Amino acid sequence: MWVAEARITPNRIAMQFGVDDLSFSTTYWYDDVDFDALEAAQGADAVRSIVFHVVAFEAAKLTALQPAVVDFGVYRDLVTPAFWELWSTVWRSVWGQWRFEKGLSDYPGPRLAHDLAAPSEIAVESPALCARPLLFVGGGKDSLVAMSVLDAAGYEYDTYSYSHSAYGTAAFQHELIERLASHGVRANVHRKQWVFDDFLDSPVTRVRPDLGSNGLLAAETPSSLFGVLPVVLQHGHDTVVFAHERSADAGNLTWDLTGEEINHQWGKSIEAERLLQAYVETELIRGLTYTSVLKPVYDPVIFSALRRRGNAVRDTHSCSARKPWCEACAKCAYVWINYRGFLSEAALEGMFRTNPADTPANQLWFRQMLGLEDHIPFDCVGQVAETLLAFELASRRGLAGEAVTTYRERCAPLSDATLVELFAVASGHHTMRQDMAARVLPVLESWASDGLALARRALAGR
Repeated sequence: MWVAEARITPNRIAMQFGVDDLSFSTTYWYDDVDFDALEAAQGADAVRSIVFHVVAFEAAKLTALQPAVVDFGVYRDLVTPAFWELWSTVWRSVWGQWRFEKGLSDYPGPRLAHDLAAPSEIAVESPALCARPLLFVGGGKDSLVAMSVLDAAGYEYDTYSYSHSAYGTAAFQHELIERLASHGVRANVHRKQWVFDDFLDSPVTRVRPDLGSNGLLAAETPSSLFGVLPVVLQHGHDTVVFAHERSADAGNLTWDLTGEEINHQWGKSIEAERLLQAYVETELIRGLTYTSVLKPVYDPVIFSALRRRGNAVRDTHSCSARKPWCEACAKCAYVWINYRGFLSEAALEGMFRTNPADTPANQLWFRQMLGLEDHIPFDCVGQVAETLLAFELASRRGLAGEAVTTYRERCAPLSDATLVELFAVASGHHTMRQDMAARVLPVLESWASDGLALARRALAGR
């Protein structure tokens, strides 16, 4: 596996990498980044280091072809012990599901084709020119609630989104996201990025089966963090905010062959957040905070908070297969059952064309989410207790369907102690700066208290 030097123009990073004689490309376009200006302000070495991290984490997806070694080429001088430890940890954790599904317990990932470089002193100080946090808006319910949290906490903020060619046309993706971002009461500038990738949708594993097993995968969350760093430096943001919830911290299963936890959402976990925050602040941009304002809470707090947003919920989308909703994947099924449990039918009018509880393709997903199979689905869904609560609330509101029947016949209701835990706010479970936590946590605690009271009334039949 090899990495070529990226080609940089004022608003674009063009990457090329490959395995043996095959080459692939990924291009990042930015609407408001000028790399010439960045080099003049921060120095060529600092910009080159950030570009290298963008390239290195995008190139990681080529490990699906099971290369024995990786050569970072002209960037060898930046492959420090700290970088290699981070890259290797992200690889082991994000590609854990891929290795499990492909039965590759003995594949350790590629080894370095060259020696490690000496630790570098390239990190720059955050310009801190803009007091507004930069909030990632992906278009889903978490994004809407994260905007609501910042609004309620009194923050002015900018929003940021990216499209990816693996998800369809860029214009349609940005149209969906901008529609949701427009609901941010205190939102100011909406910044955009476009990602064009010719690997994830390629037939490489079909036409070259000798290169490895099927199943292409990218480290989307770490890649998106490194991808936003040019925007951060250009505009002087000192805080990058994601909308990752506590539900993502627990894994799908423990792999009996290796003893490791397999977590589809590891890139969104508190472990990943702390690891990436510490690395970026130490090695790349000192004074920059990477955090999530939703990390202290589970999904029931988030879904119940959506009741405050009325019709804005109709502008959310959470499907990675066919946006806005395919209605036949685990993610659609999970969000839908929670919407039906926590929100009124009027708030959801026109969003879904079918009853996913009766869709044959969804029955496995629902059984997995209810804890009736070996593990929960490999998708961005909550834990079993969260799904059980959603089904109980939805069934009490009259929802019918095959999946609801399965729930009623095979699942026990939650205890009040479990309900309390689902609406608890973990005040120390985050990477927010103290000043931000002091403003955000009271908002979450108020909403969690309201959500618990709402759930208890519903479960009591009132």
